[in-house]
Amino acid sequence: AGWGSLRARVGNPCHIDSVFLCVCVCFAPLLYFQARPDVEVDIFERLPIPFGLVRFGVAPDHPEVKNVINTFTQTAKHPRCNFYGHVNVGKDVSIEELRQAYHAVVLSYGAEGNRRMGVPGEDLTGVYSAKDFVGWYNGLPSCQELSPDLSCETAVILGQGNVALDVARVLLSPIDILKMSPAFQQSTDITQPALEALAKSQVQRVLIVGRRGPMQVACTIKELREMVNLPGTRPEMVAADFDGVTAALKDLPRPRKRLTELMLKAALENPGEKEQERRNKASRIWGLRFFRSPIEVLADPNHSRTAGIRLAVNRLEGSGEGACAVLTGEVEDVTCGLVISSIGYKSLPIDPLVPFEPRKAIVPNTMGRVHQATGLYCSGWLKTGPTGVIATTMNNSFDTARSLVEDMNSGNLDVSSAKPGSQIVSALLEKRGVKPVTFSDWEKIDNVEMRRGEAKGKPREKILTVDEMLQVARA
Repeated sequence: AGWGSLRARVGNPCHIDSVFLCVCVCFAPLLYFQARPDVEVDIFERLPIPFGLVRFGVAPDHPEVKNVINTFTQTAKHPRCNFYGHVNVGKDVSIEELRQAYHAVVLSYGAEGNRRMGVPGEDLTGVYSAKDFVGWYNGLPSCQELSPDLSCETAVILGQGNVALDVARVLLSPIDILKMSPAFQQSTDITQPALEALAKSQVQRVLIVGRRGPMQVACTIKELREMVNLPGTRPEMVAADFDGVTAALKDLPRPRKRLTELMLKAALENPGEKEQERRNKASRIWGLRFFRSPIEVLADPNHSRTAGIRLAVNRLEGSGEGACAVLTGEVEDVTCGLVISSIGYKSLPIDPLVPFEPRKAIVPNTMGRVHQATGLYCSGWLKTGPTGVIATTMNNSFDTARSLVEDMNSGNLDVSSAKPGSQIVSALLEKRGVKPVTFSDWEKIDNVEMRRGEAKGKPREKILTVDEMLQVARA
């Protein structure tokens, strides 16, 4: 819900003729405008371009999800909203300086840190975080040097959430599908370097590994169905992983039941004639592997790159969502040349003066109100931790916006005195040699990307470096 959830640092300004809010949220500003006609909102973003997670996190073959950019653009072009790109809050301007300038500051910079596996060998060549891999094929400037080696036959993805399935689908999709989403008959915006690398990929088999069982997977049915129906592929499951699952179906909530039924169908049911014919022609394989945890990434004889992964075999204690994985003492080795860790993200502290809970990797808050920091708010994964889908985070943003508006209306947030807002911040940035990118500057970048994409039959060809973005914006 914060369009900078991968890279942004945002703030919003509010005066009293104008209440100045400094925000890093994309959905919430509309609510501010509707609820308080005196509110002005400034959005600060570390990159020169807006839309963070929608641009750099959503899979390229899900173009329909990116339509929310239209709403974001409507917000950003509101006469009482201003965009300041290429401003690194915490470096170019401090949180304290923003709090002095604005009546309220909302932090919504997401979870850009990776949760490490904490096992030997995870720094070998051939091991990547899902966040960086997704950033690579989606054009995030900081990930363009990744150049993943796709010359191996088998890849192992650790984690079974939607991001893990996105990565598996991109690795196994025929190139025509990566160019054109079949579900929506829309060309995709996957970057040209990624498309070329994936066209040469030797990966034929992807195993998606989770530490618990089929009834605890974190993905949603939409993403699983896309894997089940992915052209040119067939599922490869271990039947024993599903022991007892059929009997437990009747007690599951409807969404979990439907998801589990789809897994059971892919794993255990004999396919119909048409589906069997499709599977017989498949050249690529994917599979879910349950009750496994990584304990070591295995190196090749030269100790220079990944050759496999050692997995601990688990059993479950308890049932349902609360079931815990317990080691059995057994291990198994899987040969692979590519390991992608999709075991979660974590937020990072932005400023020593902003409260932060390291264990949960969140800013401590109540309904978005940061504890012991009047006028400071948070939203998105920084508020809740990395959980939920886009709609979850959208509603989370609305809740924070409501808290802020309630505080203004009740007097808990003092907006009785004038605040300088962006006027003083702009002067500070100019003094420090920082030239922000405006939304109209972004529209120059947008136009160039769309022209380049049109020449290739794509919605856009993304600019991949900050330097070129700035060059286009300032032309």
